[in-house]
Amino acid sequence: NDAVKEATKVMDKMKIDTPSPASATKSTPPAPKPAAELKEGDPREHLNLVFIGHVDAGKSTLSGNILYLTDNVDKRTIERYEREAKERNRESWFLAFIMDTNEEERAKGKTVEVGRAFFETEAKRYTIMDAPGHKNYVPNMIMGASQADVGILVISARKGEFEAGFDRGGQSREHAMLAKTLGVSHLIVAINKMDEPTVQWSKERFNECVTKLRPFLKGCGFTIKKEVKFIPISGLSGANVKDEVDPSVCDWWRPSWKKGENNTKIPTLMGLLDSLEIEGRDPEAALRIPVLDRYTDRGTIAMGKVESGVLRVGSKVTLMPTRNVYKIDGVWANEIPVSAARPGENVLIKISGAGIEDVRKGYVICSNPPCRSVAKIICQMAIVDMPENTRILTAGFQAIFHAHTCEEECTVTKIFETTNNRGVTTKNARFASINNRVICMLEVHRTVPVETFGDFPFLGRFTLRTEGKTIAIGKITKLPPKKP
Repeated sequence: NDAVKEATKVMDKMKIDTPSPASATKSTPPAPKPAAELKEGDPREHLNLVFIGHVDAGKSTLSGNILYLTDNVDKRTIERYEREAKERNRESWFLAFIMDTNEEERAKGKTVEVGRAFFETEAKRYTIMDAPGHKNYVPNMIMGASQADVGILVISARKGEFEAGFDRGGQSREHAMLAKTLGVSHLIVAINKMDEPTVQWSKERFNECVTKLRPFLKGCGFTIKKEVKFIPISGLSGANVKDEVDPSVCDWWRPSWKKGENNTKIPTLMGLLDSLEIEGRDPEAALRIPVLDRYTDRGTIAMGKVESGVLRVGSKVTLMPTRNVYKIDGVWANEIPVSAARPGENVLIKISGAGIEDVRKGYVICSNPPCRSVAKIICQMAIVDMPENTRILTAGFQAIFHAHTCEEECTVTKIFETTNNRGVTTKNARFASINNRVICMLEVHRTVPVETFGDFPFLGRFTLRTEGKTIAIGKITKLPPKKP
């Protein structure tokens, strides 16, 4: 008997096999609780970060290291990844494995899908979206960036890699451009691999990269002083990510940020993120949630990000462009059930009475009055590139129209005016070429749910792509009059 008592004492101390309630509820969807118990959600502001940049600039490694530094990955997992990376003779890739989870991504060291992960600081909560850098996967990157609030453009400082990302056809160019159209309100340019033997934290190399980037980012439409910050980091060693780089390694960074050079007065990447303020999030406005994806799990669940308004459980919503009205059965923010979600939250929404074919990617969940659903739009766009075989854009030109989360084939039906680099405007022009700004009419093959840029910026921006290139970026200025 004494032995049994001893054993129970020891077991009580060790708490063997008593599952914590948190892990037990993970697998089954939470049962709807009475509304009184449900929280409004975390009061800290939520930001979506998207890591963009050329292949091999170190985006996955940097995002993996951020998760490791914020204690979201335990030591044991990291050691397992280190072993796996060694087996593949890729020792510096172990941090990237945190984000690149599937076999194909690990074997080649290239991200394909948009990886997601969460971390938080005392001031804010973040969702990381690690977008693919390879040009074949730009449509995946557009999906990731269409939800982002802050873009982190990762640039490799290593000799030759920076140039490759920026020459014609390099992905750093296309990504920065897309980020702006997709509504990223702040861009942090992280000059990565500063600890590399060819760089060794050289101030000259950092300044060279920054000087080349400034005019280009200005051309993308960023206001450098307000929206862009430059910071030297090492994604692999973690210098300047959470803690400032040791002055013995890099003596010029501390005096530089204290003076506020490169638009930054904060030495580390995470400090910089905490200091950003996002404008234009209006909980009072009409509800708008572009649907990113949907799946069935005891009912139809839609994924998306609340762009404006507040989503409440039990409220009635209209789904555009089908105009069907549904009731909201449940809302989860970061997989935690909440009673309401504010702008900026990534949510899962259980829609009562909707079948899987009633909700599609690119639809918009609205409160009344719903957004418009149109087949023709008048827009203003900048032409940034053209396909190899067609060097001018004329009426009848066809491309894929990407706005928020929807993709649709479209045709340019009429060009009203073009403006060239010198500011010369041609009315009723017959064609437009690269670097022109164009006001034209587009016709989409099926109606798309959009708004004008003036009313709802996030539903009024778009890009045109064809043959694997981004051709134009623009905003919707006018929609056809409403039918009575």
